[in-house]
Amino acid sequence: MVPGRQFQSDRDRRYETLLQMTDLMVQHRTLPELFRALAELLRTIANFDFTGFSLYDPSSNTTRLYSSHASDEAEPLEFPIEGSASGWVWQYQQPVVVPHTKDDTCFPRTASFLREKGINSYCTLPLTTAQRRLGALNLGSSRPNAYAEAEVELLRRVAGLVALAIESALTRVALKQEKQRLQLLLELNRTLVSGQDTRQLFPVIAGILRNAVKQDYASLALADESAQNLRLYALDSSLAASMIGENTVISVRESLAGQAFLRKETRVFTREDMAALHSDFLDGMLEAGICSFCSVPLVTRNGVLGTLNLASREQGAFLSQDIDFLQQAAAQMAVALDNVHAYYKIGQLQDKLAKEKLYLESEIRSALNFEEIVGDSPVLQRLLAQVQIVAPSDATVLIQGETGTGKELIARAIHRLSTRREASFIKLNCAAIPTGLLESELFGHEKGAFTGAISQKVGRLELADKGTLFLDEVGDIPLELQPKLLRVLQDQEFERLGSTRTIRVNIRLIAATNRDLTKGVADREFRSDLYYRLNVFPLRTPALRERREDIALLVGHFVRLFARRMNKPIETIPTETMNALTSWEWPGNVRELENFIERSVILTNGSALNVPLAELQPSRDLLPGESGSTLESMEREHIVRTLRETGGVIAGLNGAAARLGLKRTTLQSRMQRMGISRREYEN
Repeated sequence: MVPGRQFQSDRDRRYETLLQMTDLMVQHRTLPELFRALAELLRTIANFDFTGFSLYDPSSNTTRLYSSHASDEAEPLEFPIEGSASGWVWQYQQPVVVPHTKDDTCFPRTASFLREKGINSYCTLPLTTAQRRLGALNLGSSRPNAYAEAEVELLRRVAGLVALAIESALTRVALKQEKQRLQLLLELNRTLVSGQDTRQLFPVIAGILRNAVKQDYASLALADESAQNLRLYALDSSLAASMIGENTVISVRESLAGQAFLRKETRVFTREDMAALHSDFLDGMLEAGICSFCSVPLVTRNGVLGTLNLASREQGAFLSQDIDFLQQAAAQMAVALDNVHAYYKIGQLQDKLAKEKLYLESEIRSALNFEEIVGDSPVLQRLLAQVQIVAPSDATVLIQGETGTGKELIARAIHRLSTRREASFIKLNCAAIPTGLLESELFGHEKGAFTGAISQKVGRLELADKGTLFLDEVGDIPLELQPKLLRVLQDQEFERLGSTRTIRVNIRLIAATNRDLTKGVADREFRSDLYYRLNVFPLRTPALRERREDIALLVGHFVRLFARRMNKPIETIPTETMNALTSWEWPGNVRELENFIERSVILTNGSALNVPLAELQPSRDLLPGESGSTLESMEREHIVRTLRETGGVIAGLNGAAARLGLKRTTLQSRMQRMGISRREYEN
């Protein structure tokens, strides 16, 4: 062939090759397919026996060599930036031409690699576009001095087109990955808003994360109420499931997840970082071969809930695009978990309000009869003045007085006049509840805490949070329960039965008793430290016999109340009747008076109150030698005999009150009225 025609033919072939490279930029190919196609085109304009495409990897600061002969699944070889021909070309953007690999002292690793493949000379050119430096094009030949200066200049221009084709392919791959991740984020969002239980969603969430980011371990670490510990929950991975149990807790200060939690920023850790903490949990991960750990905080407008944690057995496993995806996924998970927490709190509040409503509905029947304190006697006015003094404070109040003197009414008055008036007034009668159930009533219990605990129960302390707790008959609290009550008064915290979670409350305590607590302390029946803690501001409700001037007012109040309730037109109270009522001792105090007036209203048919005056006749004292056969003396003997049979025990199922068919307080009142002392039935 004529030399001129040969040159024209080579030039036409090269132009055709360049045009075909331009076509490759718009074709949808994978990187391995693109590299093979580029290698075939390059053969038409250059002589080589080896073609390689080195792409820079910022995560490891290396170049990754893709051979045109490798399969799609083959992993690329990594070469460091320093000491390799491709790294030098990428750094300085100048071609490297080595006439013979045996004489190459600048890049010995590159030369050694190529000699193993039978390459004696090579040329490495920068792959660079206007936007980015991609890496290097590597061409090698089995012939020495295979690349002349003119050919290198042509190949440098060709490398520019190759770079454009590679950049186009990389952009398509990135867009495809971004589309896939957006689809995964959309799927994650649909999953999180499905309304299922969070733990049931964990396997689904883990599957979505695995499709987006390669990992060998996935977990959630959620902060407890103190924000000092993180409780771990395994997502769907065998390694996480084997390392995380039902109650695996790690310290915020001594964990990798804790560092991301405290700093509120995503952290990526190496194997060296994991070993530096000397944690048993992390030591287990190191033994499992974990080399990379990524922790992403779960941030909401209410604060940081915890972290999303992923780990991999590969070094540098989490790239910038992986972290971007994980941060978006963590943001959605944080909102979902925050909503779950809010729904749980709302459910708790609704349950508490429902129980408060039931409790208050059951209490209101007894409260309606004492909506107002009736009386204007000096002793009562002094008591009410003390109530006004102590009510605005949060001081503990101990109300002492005989049964039936209105101790609960005074407690309610203190609550209504306090700053807690908008919150609940919760009452607990310590004598009316069996000892075995009193602790459960006071503190509540968890499901399964004891036989018969088939569901969770909120205790009176929790119901009274932000309000007032009234403990009636506080002197009957068993000794073994008194230290727990003392702790609540001192620390304002407690645990439900069967639970280790501490519950903090803000309550004001008002206690009442008709017993002499100082005597109980002396007899070791009541703890002295609890007594002093209760006796911060003592009040004493006067007996009705101490405020006789109030009896007429109380009689009129009760007559109007019961007459209206029974629809009876009672208009007058005879003078003789009122005199008898005011002269009676009323050992049962206001409660006895109320019950007596109710019975009188029932017996009344006309407009004047009809009172069974015979019941108000005092019993005659026995003269010496008389047989004490009166009804009262017989009743007294019967009570003493029953007390002896029960060993002096008054309350309880087998106590004297139960045997006599009386309330404990009624029996104590009769014992006091009849002058029955402990010596009579104990001996």
